[in-house]
Formats: sequence, C-alpha cells, structure tokens
Amino acid sequence: MKVVLINKSDATGGAAVVSARLMEALRGEGVDARMLVAEKLRPSPYIELAASRAALRRSFMTERLRIFTANGFDRSTLFKIDTASDGVPLWRHRWVVEADIVCLNWINQGLLSLHGIHELGRLGKPVVWTMHDMWCATGVCHHAYDCRRYEKECGDCPLLGSRRSPDDLSHSIWQRKRQLYGNTPMHWVAVSNWLAGCCRRSSLMNTLPVSIIPNAFPTDSLPPLRQRTGERLRMVMGAARLDDPVKGLPILVELTKILARDYPQLAERLELVTFGAVRDATALDGIAIAHRHLGLLHGDDKVREVYEEADIVISSSLYETLPGTLVEGQAYGCIPVAFDRGGQSDIIDHGRTGWLAPFSGDLQTDAAALASGVAWAATQGHDCRLAARHSVEERFSAPTVARAYITLFNSLLNSSASS
Repeated sequence: MKVVLINKSDATGGAAVVSARLMEALRGEGVDARMLVAEKLRPSPYIELAASRAALRRSFMTERLRIFTANGFDRSTLFKIDTASDGVPLWRHRWVVEADIVCLNWINQGLLSLHGIHELGRLGKPVVWTMHDMWCATGVCHHAYDCRRYEKECGDCPLLGSRRSPDDLSHSIWQRKRQLYGNTPMHWVAVSNWLAGCCRRSSLMNTLPVSIIPNAFPTDSLPPLRQRTGERLRMVMGAARLDDPVKGLPILVELTKILARDYPQLAERLELVTFGAVRDATALDGIAIAHRHLGLLHGDDKVREVYEEADIVISSSLYETLPGTLVEGQAYGCIPVAFDRGGQSDIIDHGRTGWLAPFSGDLQTDAAALASGVAWAATQGHDCRLAARHSVEERFSAPTVARAYITLFNSLLNSSASS
C-alpha cells in the first residue's frame, strides 16, 4: 500500500510533529508512506518539498494578501485565518499520482487550495483528511473559541473586525467548503472525541463520515521511569509559541500567585520550567515561584530531557484538540494537570493518571482550579506516574495508531474497488 501524507511542515508545529510520526508509524507496519511538505527540516528521504520554494512562497504570499485585504489590514488576525484560496498543484506530483491513498493533514498557508483538494478527489483514489483543529468545520478559523456561527452558517466573523458582515470572507469560504464537501468524496479523521463533537455540530460536516483516531507517540524506546526521591518538584509547560493567546499564559501566571499565597509550603518546593517562543517578554512577568524559561527548543532529545527531569506537566490552554505536551509528559512520567475543555479528556483519566480542572472563563476561578490540580499532583507517587505511562502506551503507541489507519485505508480501498 502506498500512502502520501500532505502537511505544511515536517517539524514546525504540533501537526507537523504528529504527521511525521504517523508516517514513521505507517512505515513501521510495512506501508510505503511518504510526506509532501512546504517546509522540509528533517533529512528523511521519504519527505519531499511539494513544489519549488518559489512556487510555495508565491502561493503563500498571494493568500496572505487576500486575507490581509479582507480583514481590513489587521495584522493581529492575519495568521488566525486561512482560506485555502491558493496552493500548488499537488495532484500532479509523482508521489500523489503513484499513491493508493492521499492523506491530508494541516494543508494551509498556501500549500493546498480548495480547488486543489477537488482535483485530488478527481484522481479516483480515497482521500482521508486528518484534522488537527477546527478549520475543516468552520469558515476560516482554526479555533472557534466561544463563537457558534459555524453550527449554522459562518458570516459576521469576529476575526474580521471592521470588515465583518453576513456576507464576509468567512461566509464565502464556508460556501466554497460546502460545495467542495458535497462534490468531493472524502473521509475525515478527528484526533479526539472533542473535535469529532465539533464536527457533529458543524453545519458543514454534521452529515459527513468522521472516524476518531488519536495521534501516534513513539513508545518503543521509552526509558524506565526514574524514581522521584527529592523534595524539589518541577512543573513544566511548553508550546511552539508560549504566549499565543489560546495557551492561556495569564492563567499560568495567576496560578503561581495562588500557589504562593494558598500553598506556601508547596510553592517553596516547586520550580516552573517553561519552553517555547515568546513574542512579548513581559508575558512571563509576575510568576511568583522559582522559574526558568528555556526558550524555543529544537530537537526531540532536548524536549525529552525537560520532561524526564519534571514531575508535573501543566497546560493552561483555553482550547486544545489533542495536546501533545500532555501525552509526551505522561510518557516520561509527569503527572498532567489541565482544563477539561477539549481533547484533554482523551488523554487524562481524572484522579488516576492526572487532573482535569473545570473551566469557567474567569481568570481567578480557573487559576484556582488548576492550583488544586497541582496540589493533588504533588501528593502522587510512583504508581500514578506508572499508570500515566501505561495509558500512553495503550492509547497512543505508534503500532496501535498505525493499525487503526491501515484498517480505515483498507476499508476505503475495498469500498472504492467495489463501487
């Protein structure tokens, strides 16, 4: 079986990391899996640029210019919106032509257009679209936050500012997606139950076929869990961009203040370790416990070292599809603490392998809820860490995820052959 995966990058961002892992997992099960990208950072011979750098740059800039014009030249939302108005002709690439299955992943920012997806569908081979956020289910946004317009018909988009209207860019792209989905046979994969629920509520996707298969995590070379014997506790939080508003960094800062005030003995033992890009250096101001910021980490080994030395992995994210930091932290023996809002409940078994805090939208209340989780995690021993590790091995191991995809691929190929 030949499978080609399509993703913007092979290493930058969560979707890139898990897409590359899926390719390796499929290859580990005997599938000839390859990957086409707009940004190639890994040396793998099974990953290739989708087109020339000039062509990729041209489609990227053209799409950004269209969005910039449509949002009233507002830079603050320029990369919160994608339209798939422009892309490169991937349906002509030899790997696509030779493939039995085409598996789309995060295809935005000039890699693949809606027209290009339609052309892929015309090749007559199954197209599977693995969703890493809400973009397939909405008009233009990757996260709808508290907006529910996607459940009826996008338009009057909050991300378009002064240019929002019932017939704005979000509405026109919603219409184009509706036409594409109606005319192009595809099968969607949601990486979490939460995301599948968003699809069921979406006016674009509520009648379309959606499977739930989580992201793969390589568990075959995990080191033995070390025994934590010291009094010092390390709590880690990381992201590609730590001060992205969706990551809820103000909640994390407030959490440390609550720990210092209400749990002073625990706060004395805790060290917060953060990693990721930070555009506004003042975003980390006010952290009230011992803290180290490591900056943007490059390479899986460096990230692994951080988790191996930590005790708690925390996420203050307002929304997450299937947060890889929690999976990775658990795999290396960290106890996860996060909000019960998104794919976190697919990862954490509350009270057994981690803590799921209720989310209210109030800064103080939410920070206090996470603080309770940190206090609980600090009391847990080796058995909880072992349960967290076993949970990752059972749910997210590369062979388990790859076999789920292979079962889906075979089913689609059989259906295609019989029709």
